[in-house]
Formats: sequence, C-alpha cells, structure tokens
Amino acid sequence: MPVNPRIDDNRRLEEPAGPAFGQAFTEHLVSLEWTSARGWHDPGLRELHALDWHPATVGLHYGQAVFEGLKAYRLPDDGMGLFRPEAHGRRLQASARRLCLPVLPVDLFTAAVTRLVTADAHLLPDGPGLSLYLRPLLYAADESLALRPGRRCRFLVMAFVTEGFFGPDVRPIRVWVNERSARAVPGGTGAVKYAGNYATSYAAQEEANAQDCDQVVWLDALERRWIEELGAMNVFFVYGSGSDARLVTPPLDGNILPGITRDSVLTLADHLGYRTEQRRISVDEWRVGCGTGEITEVFATGTAAGVSPVGDVRSRTRDWTVGNGRPGPITTTLHRELRRIQRGQRRTPAWMHRVTEVS
Repeated sequence: MPVNPRIDDNRRLEEPAGPAFGQAFTEHLVSLEWTSARGWHDPGLRELHALDWHPATVGLHYGQAVFEGLKAYRLPDDGMGLFRPEAHGRRLQASARRLCLPVLPVDLFTAAVTRLVTADAHLLPDGPGLSLYLRPLLYAADESLALRPGRRCRFLVMAFVTEGFFGPDVRPIRVWVNERSARAVPGGTGAVKYAGNYATSYAAQEEANAQDCDQVVWLDALERRWIEELGAMNVFFVYGSGSDARLVTPPLDGNILPGITRDSVLTLADHLGYRTEQRRISVDEWRVGCGTGEITEVFATGTAAGVSPVGDVRSRTRDWTVGNGRPGPITTTLHRELRRIQRGQRRTPAWMHRVTEVS
C-alpha cells in the first residue's frame, strides 16, 4: 500500500471531502538524528516513507515521545507563511525536558518546518479554509528495554492538508462533561505535548461520542469540579457583551497545556480592546452563568480547531445551552481576526514567518 494514496496526477492533493484531518499527507519528510555522543546531526529531506522500527524501540515501550502541531497558510501573493513557529519550537523544548529527551534548538526546529513547507507548498489546493498542518515528532529511537532515557533519538516533520478540525464551517460544538476520569494530575504531564496524554483520552472521547457530543470537558483530578481543558483544546468563557465583555480562561497551573492559539487569543483580545482574566471556573459557575445570561459565549482554541464556539453542554445530571446556541459576536470576531493574521491580511500582531528557500 502506498504511504500517501491521495496525491493526484497534477501533483496537488485532493481537497478533503468532509472530515479528513490527518489523512491527506504530503510528499516529504524532514528528519534529524541525535545521539549522546554526536548531538544533532544528519538533517535531511526525503520522500515520505514507512519507518523500520526495531521491536525494542524505546519510544514504543516506554512512551518517550513528544510532538507539536502547527500550520502553514497560503498568503495573498501565493507565498506561504508559518504561524508562530518559534513559539512551537520553545514548547517542544519544554516537552522534551519533561520527558528527558534532547532539546532541539529553536532555529533548527524553524529550519526543519520551513524546509518541509518549501518542498510541499505546491500540494496545498487553493481554498480559504485549507492549510498545511505540520506534525513535528521527537522520540527515543534506540533499541533497548533497559528502563532509562533513550540515547539515540529522531526528530521528524511530516505534513498533511487539512480544513478545520470540525469541518470547513464555524459551527457550534456540543460538549460532554466527563466526571469519571482525568486528563492530568498535579505534577504530571498535562502541560506538555506528551504522546501518552492523548491515548489516555480516547475512552472519554468515545463516551462523549456515545452522548452525541463532539468533545470532552476535562475537570480537575482532585475535586472533579474545576474546568481545565476541552478535548485537546483550551477553553474561554465570555462574560457580558459589547464593551463590557470580559474573557475568562483557566490559568496555566501545570495541568493545562500552554496553547499557542490560547496565548494568541489573549494577545489579540487585548489588541481588540477586550478585557481578559485567568482564573479557575467551576462547572456550576458555567451552568448557572449560562442560565442567568452572565456567560454569553464559550469557545475553544487550538491549532487544529482555531477558535471554535461551544453551543451546548451535556452532563450526567444536567444539560444546558450557551447563549442562543449559535456563535456569538466576540467568538466570531476573534475567529475572523485570527484567520486574517494567519492568511496575511492583517499584520498586527506580527506572528507570521514567511517561508523562503532554505539550504
């Protein structure tokens, strides 16, 4: 079976028909090697290919693997731009330190993702809702079942064409409050993009799907009361409306992933004149606030999802609707303005890294 069956004869990927997140891979793979003796070496751009893994590969057995996710967009002059690659590179460094993996310099990270976009940009079809999603991966690659950090590691970057995580349109999502399991615990790995964080979320997501919901609302592990994340995304609550509106999001307490889109929305909200606050919010406050009208909008943020409105909430005991169940004006404004920046139609804040040829 070919590694990438979706490339047509015109060397452009077919536009995704419906949800196709993570399926329409591009042609190339960037790789770097690391050993304790040589450090980082052997950078290369190769055709996308299957990997040969020894059955005792450390990353497979002990989960010593971290990753990132960032996007490249087509600009008005048909060039390409990467959204905040340096911030993603710094976050990968934090993840690597937590998992005892080698720290990749940010300039090497940026060069690697730039090189892949340079090679495969022609495979991105024209379309305002499409982008290249890049997946950098760092894992322990040596062959040993000794319980110790890897001494040989690989860094890979692959890409695929995608539309929005929930489809091409900005539609409200329905979420399920999970009161049975926890995504993260104090002192754990909730604040890093560790591969194991995602496998442990599958059971809760399956439960949400069974309740006809799009995503899981994660609560704190101790009290099962405080809202932390929404699926693999950060979450914002809008209190009030118009000039009196206030955006509230849970604080980065070590359990919550410091999302690049979360940080971007906080900065963008300030540029647009919205007040912001970082504090804990309980499920009860969410429910009561929606009932009284104090909470007018709720949205989630992430690289894959962008800014996604929440319309309905379900739990084991109660269901409720956010506002009128449709995307609110502040969510819509933030979604639109962030997209304008990513598409090169707005220059402030200056977050776009223009892709140029690299050696």
